[in-house]
Amino acid sequence: MADKAAVIIGAGDALGGAIARRFAREGYAAVIVRRQADQLEPLAQAIREAGGEAHPFGLDARQEDAMVGLFDKVEAEIAPIEVCVFNIGANVRFPIAETTARVYFKVWEMAAFAGFLAGREAAKRMTPRGRGTILFTGATASVRGGEGFAAFAGAKHAVRALAQSMARELGPKGVHVAHTIIDGAIDTAWIAENFPERYAMKAQDGILNPEHIADAYWMLHAQPRDSWTHELDLRPWKEAW
Repeated sequence: MADKAAVIIGAGDALGGAIARRFAREGYAAVIVRRQADQLEPLAQAIREAGGEAHPFGLDARQEDAMVGLFDKVEAEIAPIEVCVFNIGANVRFPIAETTARVYFKVWEMAAFAGFLAGREAAKRMTPRGRGTILFTGATASVRGGEGFAAFAGAKHAVRALAQSMARELGPKGVHVAHTIIDGAIDTAWIAENFPERYAMKAQDGILNPEHIADAYWMLHAQPRDSWTHELDLRPWKEAW
């Protein structure tokens, strides 16, 4: 078994992958999680080729039994969980009259409910040891709703409230809970394909670099407990806010 594990739920091709690589470079066993296990192989291979340790898991984060089983397996077979990052996005846009109950509930399940399950299971393992870090990835929608984003904003507001409640409860027990607000476009293939004008701002440092966001996540974990940050917002220098 390794000495310590970082569980990244929502280890996609951009931010989640960058976070996993960052913690793997620091000697953590990177437990990378997304719904489709086969999509994790390129990330796992990249981590291993760089000298790190990677353990891919495919699961539906909305399923309680699957989430409990994941944390049990990591603790029993890989390493004590020192870091848990919940990074599922669930960003959709629908006019309110076209937002079906199914869409609203699915977005809430993916972001808010899955975040609760991950946070709860991480807390169960970390609290008895008196240490650990739980990080929730938020967005602009975490603090203000926008036109067409009723479902997304509702879910992200819920995750922010979850993080606040957990921080107040777990901080005095030695567990650092932090929430990030990613306010701006991230350098991804999806942004490049769907928002080429926005992506063109990359040359001017006008969109967020996933590797730089990952550095901020490492900073949050490495903070001494006399100076913990609960909420950190990150945006490009050109972003209006």
